[in-house]
Amino acid sequence: MLSGLTSLENSETDSMSIATETKKKIVEDHRLHGSDTGSAEVQIALLTARINHLAVHLGSHKKDHASRRGLLKMVGKRNSLLKYLSTTTPQRYQQIIGKLGLRK
Repeated sequence: MLSGLTSLENSETDSMSIATETKKKIVEDHRLHGSDTGSAEVQIALLTARINHLAVHLGSHKKDHASRRGLLKMVGKRNSLLKYLSTTTPQRYQQIIGKLGLRK
């Protein structure tokens, strides 16, 4: 009964997460230097991809309130990172919102 839940095959094809290749490409596109995986730009780009993916899921699963809560938490985290960038380095802030198409 629980064997399907612990299977590695299920975790690799989980529709709620981003594929590893997609995540690597996002990190490569937004990193500041060769070994950068945690800068604000990378975190914002990864959160944006997860938010977009989850928004599509919630379009077809309207009663999935747990995922909706997670989406709202991700949006809040992304807003906090964007606010941090806007106060510390406005140039990097403008660059990331232009690249991701977040604000008008």
